[in-house]
This record gives sequence, structure tokens and C-alpha cells, in this order.
Amino acid sequence: MSERLQPGDTAPAFTLPDADGNEVSLAGHLGRKVIVYFYPAALTPGCTKQACDFTDNLEVFSGAGYDVIGISPDKPEKLGKFREAEDLKVTLLSDPEKKVLEAYGAFGEKKLYGKTVTGVIRSTVIVDEQGKVEHALYNVKATGHVAKLLRDLKVETA
Repeated sequence: MSERLQPGDTAPAFTLPDADGNEVSLAGHLGRKVIVYFYPAALTPGCTKQACDFTDNLEVFSGAGYDVIGISPDKPEKLGKFREAEDLKVTLLSDPEKKVLEAYGAFGEKKLYGKTVTGVIRSTVIVDEQGKVEHALYNVKATGHVAKLLRDLKVETA
């Protein structure tokens, strides 16, 4: 079971391929706040809802100084299909070895339909401009999570 991050921790560095196979690193976002969210699987109902909510609010987050990155164990090809099928604008990264998921505490034991299973723990980590963890939220709900983030981060919506 991976350790969960706490506010003030240094966010684990990562470089992962996006839906087009281009390398994207956390270091490339220094100077801006980054919302890094972890989701189990592209093209599933909950993950689609969450990705669409982030896409719908991307300009609002961006205007408030936040970049948004979604990470799942899916291969880049599947992420590309996901992006095309749902017209997603958020950056989607592929972590098939689950190294980044584990580093962020977003992979491990969780309850699924009353059973304990090992898998991706739907999580969101807010990283500040210096690469430190500002907020670490675990076991978040797919539906309503983006609206709650907007409220909690006091991001003004139009």
C-alpha cells in the first residue's frame, strides 16, 4: 500500500506519455498550480463524467492559474480514443506501470461493491507553483468532484 501524500510534501516528479505519445512532466508546470487527478479507466461512465467536468471547467481553472492533468493506467492509444470520443481538453497521461499512481498514494487497496480489491484510488492532488502538495484528496467521487473543487479552491465561476 502506498503512502498518501500530505500538504507540504514535495510532489513526486514524473514524466509520462500523453494521448499522442509526447512526454509531459510535472517539472514543465513549475510556476503554475497543477491539479493532478487519478482515475481508474478511460471510457468508463464515472471517469468520463469526471473528465468531461474538468474539460467543461478548464478555462475557469486555467484563468485561476491551475493546469489540469489526468493520469490513469491506460495506454496512450486508449487515452487518444477517450479524448476523441468525449472531446476532452484536459491533458491525459498514461501510467501503465502505475509508478506515479503509487508515488501519489493513488493505487492500493480499496472497497469496490463491498469487496476489498487492489486498484486505482480515485484521487486528486493539488500541487502549488513550487511543486509542493497543497491538498491531497483520496477516494473522491467522480460525480460532483469538480464542482466541490471549484468551491474548495474558491475558484470563481462565471
